[in-house]
Amino acid sequence: MRRGRILLLLVLIVFVGLALVYFAIGPQILGGGGGPSVIVTETVTRQVYYAAQNIPQGTEITQEMLSTFSLPPENVAEVMFEVGEEQNLVGQTARFSLEQGTLITSSMVGAGPGDLPPPRWSLQVPAGMVAVSIPADRLSTAAYSITTGAHINVNICMTLVDVDPAYQTILPNYLSSMSDIFFPADARATITIDPLTQEQPARQGRTELDPTFQKPIYVVPSEPQRPRLVCQIVLQDVVVLNLGDFELDQPQPVTTQTQQDPNAPAVTTQTNQKPDIITLMVSPQDSIALNYFVYSGAVFSMALRNPNDNSRIDAQSATLTSILTQYNISLPSKLPYAQNNRIDLLAPPVLPNDLPQQ
Repeated sequence: MRRGRILLLLVLIVFVGLALVYFAIGPQILGGGGGPSVIVTETVTRQVYYAAQNIPQGTEITQEMLSTFSLPPENVAEVMFEVGEEQNLVGQTARFSLEQGTLITSSMVGAGPGDLPPPRWSLQVPAGMVAVSIPADRLSTAAYSITTGAHINVNICMTLVDVDPAYQTILPNYLSSMSDIFFPADARATITIDPLTQEQPARQGRTELDPTFQKPIYVVPSEPQRPRLVCQIVLQDVVVLNLGDFELDQPQPVTTQTQQDPNAPAVTTQTNQKPDIITLMVSPQDSIALNYFVYSGAVFSMALRNPNDNSRIDAQSATLTSILTQYNISLPSKLPYAQNNRIDLLAPPVLPNDLPQQ
């Protein structure tokens, strides 16, 4: 009896063990014996439009200018244009220039040119900045390599002089001959001043001791004060809004008479003039400084830079002293001989493009 009970207990233990093994690995064996089962779910995306090329401001958008890419539904905003909404996008007008790859939203397009707020290029000026114009020519624009959208540095050169703090006039002051001072007993003291002629005014000088005779002499300047030149970088990484004049709403053509016959009808032609002005996007404070430089007679020059370069440098002003020191320029010696032709001013060479066209 006891042997039967032990055998029955062993059979029961084996049965329970097999049941546990089955419930642990049985579904994997029935499923093919591979690894754990993988549940594959299909990701749902939505197609939205972006600019497949650069679209200038005011351009009518066509289907060829657009392309699509996929976005998860949670990243798609209501202002975006999806596939199936082409009728709301194609035929619209770009409110401002759209670079290639820009995701197009409803605020970027309008129903037509009349839907753009006047002036339409004002949308290109970033918030917190303003557009200001300064003079430009072939030399200051790096031979016209600086165009709309370029990143530049703005340099200025200006001249400084010494002035009398009270009179605010250039030193040295002019002198007048003064007679004796009279002190009448019954009146105020009087001074008689004899002004010199305006053609040859006497300038204020200084007293120096002659090294040879050891006597004081009065030295006057031989010419008016020479202004001192200084140049400096005033703005760095500035974006050009436009080179030249902006287009007017109603361009005014230039009327020219192309025939010698006075009774011949006038022929209207458009003259292609070189730009003489450039518009920059700067901060309001920098716009005030640029206005000051313009009206103070400063000379502008602009240096073209890489649009991906955001670096800034701590530039030092260029003066006669710094130029001689930085570039190791030696002062010319006083020699007993010189060039045959006297050179008082350096004249730049005249280039063929500077000559008037015949």
